[in-house]
Amino acid sequence: MLAASAVTPASVVPESTQQAIGYPTLFLLVLAGALVPVIPTGALVSSAAVVAVHQTAPFSLAMVFVTASLAAFLGDAALYWLGRRGLKSKNGSRWLEALRSRAPEDRLEQAQEKLAAHGVAVLVLSRLMPAGRIPVMLACLLAEWPMRRFSRGNLPACLAWAVTYQLIGILGGSLFAEPWEGVVAAIALTVLISAVPAVVRRVRGSAGS
Repeated sequence: MLAASAVTPASVVPESTQQAIGYPTLFLLVLAGALVPVIPTGALVSSAAVVAVHQTAPFSLAMVFVTASLAAFLGDAALYWLGRRGLKSKNGSRWLEALRSRAPEDRLEQAQEKLAAHGVAVLVLSRLMPAGRIPVMLACLLAEWPMRRFSRGNLPACLAWAVTYQLIGILGGSLFAEPWEGVVAAIALTVLISAVPAVVRRVRGSAGS
């Protein structure tokens, strides 16, 4: 489903083949991105949505949504479970250390304060904020939230995340006639969205110094 546009009809990959390869690939990449937060999963979902817009098969967009949200939910659940194991272990774990390394102290403190004040709602917002997921997840771990409570908050968070990035892809796919043009536009927009918080923090830091 991530195939580029073709020059001649004979070279077009059948939609059934795109879907047979594309949905499992999307699932695995989003799952891996949830466990190892260096893969741009938002851009992947937006790109898949662009391609789905140009497909004639019914329910293509629905399949992208289900695949992405399920993979994100399972990946977050697995990472949280690994983090809980690390907290209970005397020697910790590399997963817990990885979470700590991606949650600066000031952002962790903010996440803990917001979690104490607003509870589950913070999980939903953390999934929509670039680089917001890990500090909030670590705050949940340090607050000793059980897996069931975390999952109840994380499910709507993953659904909202999948919808948001899919809408970006739908916009890109609707504006351009060729799928590859929409994919480029969607990726550029997701990269821009991801960069905004870092720019804002840098500007605030410069203003405060």
